[in-house]
Amino acid sequence: MRSTAAPGRNPPARAPGINPMTIGRLALLIVLVPIIELVLLIQLGGWIGFWPTVGLVLLTGAAGVVLARLEGLRVFFQLQHELARGQLPGRALLDGVSVLLGGVLLLAPGILTDLLGFSLLFPPTRRWIQNHARGRLERRLRDGSIRMARVGVATFRARGGGGAEGGGAQQAAPDELGPVDEQGRALDPSKSIVVE
Repeated sequence: MRSTAAPGRNPPARAPGINPMTIGRLALLIVLVPIIELVLLIQLGGWIGFWPTVGLVLLTGAAGVVLARLEGLRVFFQLQHELARGQLPGRALLDGVSVLLGGVLLLAPGILTDLLGFSLLFPPTRRWIQNHARGRLERRLRDGSIRMARVGVATFRARGGGGAEGGGAQQAAPDELGPVDEQGRALDPSKSIVVE
């Protein structure tokens, strides 16, 4: 197959999308985790018996529902409190996603998923996991292995001071203006992700 790039030029960049290695890792995870969980449950059943193992699975599922509800309510009130103070609820939203994921993991039968689910429900371990994930994401953003792209977002800036007499809003090319906030001020894309 011949290259379409002109001699002396770089080949065309690959269209952004999901990395095939990421899909492979995800597929491996989807296959391996249930197998490992099944092996661990069989081992546990051999040590403590069949019915105690079933009881333990049901107990962790029920405890997960109760804990997820309690933590979910606490996170909801934290979210309301931050909004009432006029703050962006970054940490509360991240906590909400973590609690939801922890509750789902606790409903899945297994030992590893239960450990991770409980870890996401308890605030100290949840903070550690969130900080670790955030640090990893920031490193990958800095080294370029993850790129952010705007999709389907039009950037508007008022022409001539805005309003009806100024000609109204005019759509601008994203490359021309770069990202802007609600007031039309230019945003600095080099700033890091901040979750408070």
